[in-house]
Amino acid sequence: MLADFRPTWMLESIYDLTPQEVREKKIGLILTDLDNTLIAWNNPNGTPQLQKWLVTMHESGIPVVVVTNNSSKRAAKALEELQLPFVSRALKPLSHGINVAKKRYRVSSSEIVLVGDQLMTDIAAANNAHVRSILVKPLIETDAWITKFNRAAERVVKKRLLKKGYLKRTWGHSLND
Repeated sequence: MLADFRPTWMLESIYDLTPQEVREKKIGLILTDLDNTLIAWNNPNGTPQLQKWLVTMHESGIPVVVVTNNSSKRAAKALEELQLPFVSRALKPLSHGINVAKKRYRVSSSEIVLVGDQLMTDIAAANNAHVRSILVKPLIETDAWITKFNRAAERVVKKRLLKKGYLKRTWGHSLND
C-alpha cells in the first residue's frame, strides 16, 4: 500500500527539471498537475520563472501537458496565458487522465513522467498508471479548501514513507540527487 504513494524522484520545484535530465531519463512527455505544482492555486498567471521554463522545454521539443482534476472551464481559464494543452477531470488518483494523455500523444508509459505536489492524488495516479513521477514541494503553503482534506491524510502517509525510507527528507534540485 505505501508503494502506491512512493515517488520516483523528489524535486524542490518543477523548474529544477531540465531538458538534459529529461533526455537522459528517456522522458518524451511531461505531465504536470496544475495547482501548486505549475502555478499557485490562487495565481493563474504563473511567474516569469515558469514562463522561462516552459519556453526552454518547448525549444527543446519536450511537450508539457497539464493533467488536472479541475473542470475544463477552470483549466482553460487558468492556462489561457500559458497556452498549454490539458486533460481536465483526470480523476486522480485513478489513471484516467494519464491514459488520455498517453493515447493523445502516442507515447508509452516508460516515456512519461507526472509532476505533482500531492502524494494522495498525483503520485498515486502515476503509480496506478505505471509511469514515473516527480513529487515537488507545493509552490505556496496554502491550498484550496478541497485539497486540505488530502493534505491531512498525506501527513500520515508521509510519516510512514519516511519511516520506511521510501521518501527523502530533503528536496532535490536534480533527478540525480
